[in-house]
Amino acid sequence: MPAPFALPVPVVTVGLLLLSNVFMTFAWYGHLKFRATPLMVAIMASWGIAFFEYCLQVPANRAGYGHFNAAELKTIQEVISLSVFMVFSVLYLGEPMKWNYLVGFGMIVAATFFIFKEW
Repeated sequence: MPAPFALPVPVVTVGLLLLSNVFMTFAWYGHLKFRATPLMVAIMASWGIAFFEYCLQVPANRAGYGHFNAAELKTIQEVISLSVFMVFSVLYLGEPMKWNYLVGFGMIVAATFFIFKEW
């Protein structure tokens, strides 16, 4: 029996996926601000950051699987990943958010309807 203060599975799953994607985005793209850093250093730093991403991603998928199926979990992860990346690219990398990026992302989000719709 779950503890009375336990959070619902979707909240736990989405929360952990959100946190894991913050780490993942920094692991994959954070080094781009430091292009003068030797490649091997960037790889090792990224690998170290990715460890924490996995420490959150694996429990998120374990918690969510059963409530969500694998396709739904992957869809949630991708929407969160793109959301985190949009914020990261603008705030951390200083890149502009173009209208066509928003349209394309909106289409991906709209596609989630087909994943989650019971036919």
